[in-house]
This record gives sequence, structure tokens and C-alpha cells, in this order.
Amino acid sequence: MPETHTLIIGASHAGAQAAVSLRQSGYSGRITLLGEEKVPPYHRPPLSKDYLSGERDEDDILLRPADSYATAHIELRLGVRAGAIDRDEKTVQTTDGDHIAYDHLVLATGARVRHLPIPGTELPHVFYLRDSTHVDAIRAAVSPGRRAVIIGGGYIGLETAASLRKRGMDVTLLEAQPRILQRVTSPTMSDFYRRVHTEEGVEIVEDCLAASIAQNGAQLTVNTSCERSYEAHMVVIGIGVIPNMELAEFAGLEIADGIAVNDYCQTSDPDIYAIGDVSWHHNPLYDRHMRLESVPNATEQAKIVAAHIMGQPKPYDALPWFWSDQFDLKLQIAGLSDGYDDLVLRGDPDGSRSFAAYYFKGDRLLAVDAVNAPRDFMIARMALSKGRTLDKTILADCDDAALKTALR
Repeated sequence: MPETHTLIIGASHAGAQAAVSLRQSGYSGRITLLGEEKVPPYHRPPLSKDYLSGERDEDDILLRPADSYATAHIELRLGVRAGAIDRDEKTVQTTDGDHIAYDHLVLATGARVRHLPIPGTELPHVFYLRDSTHVDAIRAAVSPGRRAVIIGGGYIGLETAASLRKRGMDVTLLEAQPRILQRVTSPTMSDFYRRVHTEEGVEIVEDCLAASIAQNGAQLTVNTSCERSYEAHMVVIGIGVIPNMELAEFAGLEIADGIAVNDYCQTSDPDIYAIGDVSWHHNPLYDRHMRLESVPNATEQAKIVAAHIMGQPKPYDALPWFWSDQFDLKLQIAGLSDGYDDLVLRGDPDGSRSFAAYYFKGDRLLAVDAVNAPRDFMIARMALSKGRTLDKTILADCDDAALKTALR
């Protein structure tokens, strides 16, 4: 029987996990992992946290030791970009002119930064933050006592603000929406993070749109729509990402807000899979299609693909969960709070740095935001994964030891 070949495009969390999971499942065929970056696959969450703050270095954030891929007989090709897919011939053409045949193709192409369409973003010391080269450039520009302006008040912007404050910089954060985190969480969480960042010395300016960036001698000036300008030695832009689905689109695969896949992460071509930040998939727990930018989603979908290729299919039904580290805060999120109509709090978000916000629709638990509250995160994650809910009355009044009594 001829040897099969699985080609994986994208060498980050999803792609690297797919390759490793195939080997761990007993796959004996050839595995090729293509990565555009010239460094081995690494953890991305630390980029805006420990790596930016200088607490971790390049070797500390590798997903696996660099030589482990060769040991597992995984061909890791770095600095290589896929240019086109020929579905009839089942080949992928790379930008360096190579043609790679495949039996199974896994698209783990991830996402790229969304660029801010204003004048001045090409100036020196204006940065985006998505990969390690971006953060290396930011780290080189950090200088205690100087000022940074961050454009974008989502989790990446807030994590970057916290990391730069740790490095001794003065930080102003500009958010175009009326409140930080408006697209992703409740007003309660926005108020909490605004308070903590302000206490830590970050100046937060909301409902203020960056209009242009200008060079002003050795400094930059960020001009805004709110008739104020902000001087800075560096500017970091974090306004979201765009899924890298052009390769799939040009190949004629079905796309939506990402590459459309079924319960086994197969695209409209059954020999091609899509996983991670780029996949548009159905989540049975919330009964809707979604695209998730999270490490747990990337790794779980990679395992689903490996199982399917090995003839052991199981549908993807994982609970979405996320985390964020800022200052002394460990935020853990289980579930999706979209559409909630009731919010139950355990703890005091106005006067402490430990609490949990539970989101309900009627009596159904949708999600939890747990700040320095790991027990709340675990009980909510367990309830959501098992299709159970929590009693609101007990939840609001019980102590940590009695938390499980709220399960329904």
C-alpha cells in the first residue's frame, strides 16, 4: 500500500497539534508542516503578556523543542508560504516554486492583523502585534519613563498596556467605542478593567477614534476625533484580526466568516480540512456557527482532524473557553455570553480584584467571567460542558465551599 501524505499549512497551535496528534494516533504516513515564519511553532498568548514584558524569552515560548519534530518524523519546513491549491491534482504550489502532493490537506492558516486605515501607520515605532517579530521590534523600542499610545481597547490592547506598564512605560490607551471590551463582554467587566488599569497608571480614553499619526521630531503625535492629541515614543495598534482564508477561497472552497467546515472540520472538499482561527464551524452547545480565536479551539479541532484521518471520527463539540492575564489578574472565561439577559455576580467587582460574573438567558447558564476565581471558572465550565445550569439564588449567596450546591 503506498504511503499517504498529510500536508499541513500553518505552523502554529492548530497545525503543530494536528501533526503531533496524527503521530500519537499511530499515523505512519508522511507529514509535512509548512510555516511562513522562520522560527519553530510557539505559544502566541504570551506575546502580549510575559514575552512582551520580558519575563519569557524565545525558547520559553516554543510549543515543543525544535528537534522534537524530526524525532517524530514530521517534516517541518519554515519560511515557506503556500501560494495556491490545485484540488484536481491534489497539490499545493509554494511561493518558492515547489509543488507538494497531498492525500490529506489541513489548512491551519490562522489570521492576520487588521490594519488601521489612517495616515501615519507606516512611520517608525508604529507597531502591530501578532507574531514574535512584531513583539521583538516592540521590545527593542521599550524604554522606561517614555510614553506609549495603544490604539484598541480589546484584550490584546489591555494586555499590551499591562505589559508595557510592567516595563516602566507611561501608557495611554485609546478606544473608539464608548467603553473598552465593548465587543466582547458586559459593562460590568469593562468598568472593572477600566478601574484596575487606571489604578495601575494606564490612562484610558474611550469613545475616541485615532485619526492620524504624525512624526514630531523624535516623537509621534496621535491625532484623534475627540479634539485631543497624544504624544508618544511608540504606538501599538491592536484592533482585531482577519482570517487568512484567501487560499481556500481561490481554491473554490466554501467560505463564510472563515473557511466553512462540518462537524469533523472537513471543508467542502472532503480531503481538505480547516482548523483553528480560520475555521467557520457549528457549535452544538450554542447551536450556531462561529469562528473562535482561541488556543483551546485550535488544539481540539486539530485532534478532531487527526482522529478523522485515522478513521476514528468524532464530532467537534468542545466548550469555548479563553483566558487573559493583566497585572495581577487571571481572567478565565468559559462559554459565550452573547444574548444574556441576566448577570449574577459573586464577589465585588467595584472594590476587589477577585469576583465572577455569571451570564444567563432566562434560567440557562451561558458563560462565566472569573477573575482570580478558579473555582467559579471550574464549576461553570463543568456545568456548561454537561448541559447543566446553576441556581441563581444559591450562586449569589453561597461561599466557595458550597459552590457545587448551585448545580442544577
